[in-house]
Amino acid sequence: MGLSHSMIGLLTTLPLLCFAGLSGFILYFTQRWGIESTIGGALIILTLGISIRSVAFIPMLYLGTLFLGIGIAVMNVLLPSIVKRDFPKKSGTMTSIYSSFMGIGATIGAGISVPLAKATNWQFSLASWTLIAFIGFLLWIPQLKKRTLPKATVHILKAFKKLGSSSLAWQIAFFMGLQSFIFYAVLAWLPEILIERGMGLEKAGWMLSISQGTGIFGSLLIPAIASRFHDQRSVVLTTTLIEIIGITGLIFSGTYLVSVWIGLLGFALGANFGLALLFIVLRTSTIEHTTGLSGFAQSVGYFVASFGPIICGFIHDFTQSWAIPLYTILGISFLQLIAGLGAARAKTISAE
Repeated sequence: MGLSHSMIGLLTTLPLLCFAGLSGFILYFTQRWGIESTIGGALIILTLGISIRSVAFIPMLYLGTLFLGIGIAVMNVLLPSIVKRDFPKKSGTMTSIYSSFMGIGATIGAGISVPLAKATNWQFSLASWTLIAFIGFLLWIPQLKKRTLPKATVHILKAFKKLGSSSLAWQIAFFMGLQSFIFYAVLAWLPEILIERGMGLEKAGWMLSISQGTGIFGSLLIPAIASRFHDQRSVVLTTTLIEIIGITGLIFSGTYLVSVWIGLLGFALGANFGLALLFIVLRTSTIEHTTGLSGFAQSVGYFVASFGPIICGFIHDFTQSWAIPLYTILGISFLQLIAGLGAARAKTISAE
């Protein structure tokens, strides 16, 4: 479509701005319509957004992406609440299962989008995901018979003010944001980096698929393991070190052993995403606290994350090199480690 790197970065950033702007208000939606109906509405908006963005017209691409972001933002916040409500004794296992299935979806999308577009066209490739979203809505219909409202009405601004006074809540939010900054920057630019190093378009797409695929194992294994510990700081240290090794290898190796570095990076990104979701569940004592913390952490976190793709794209356009964006990502990983070590302490928001 002839978009600049900055405009492509904005395309990836739009959903993150939706996550940041809407996450704090989703508690209000659940108080009015219930968790089940709110998720059902989000699935309809998601399906509509995918349909709109498949139209071969640049404004529709951005409008559809905005709708897509709204739908995903709602489900991002409410899934930890459902885990807390329905699986209180298996929160680590359930977080692993649903976060790894998100990774499976991402892997399939990254792997087959280019071949599907080559076999048909880009509009069909984009529109095909409408079917997946609609199937998700059909599978959710039985849940719409329920209407689970919060036990008590919570004033959103007061709830956020209280959460804002908690250092633990901020540490969880920044851990969520910084790991997402890295994830979305990699998601947006990894194929482009490899193509500039001489790799073919299709192979670069499969390299992104490798990072998503190894991320499945990270998000499947690490939250389930971490939930067995009273304190998760050693787990955060391990996953972040793996991430740093992957980024460093990507910086200095060119395309040598690139699949190894991408595999390590993908595993760590999946693991840290799962840990961020797990902390939301483990660091709260009630469903209402979980929904509130989930909204707070994702609102702050995705605001931070939204700068990842567009900043890296802007730096590349300015320097005509991917070296400085990669060094930026490496620096962010050290900040992520600091926030993660705080979020991994054996404390709860209510106790603090």
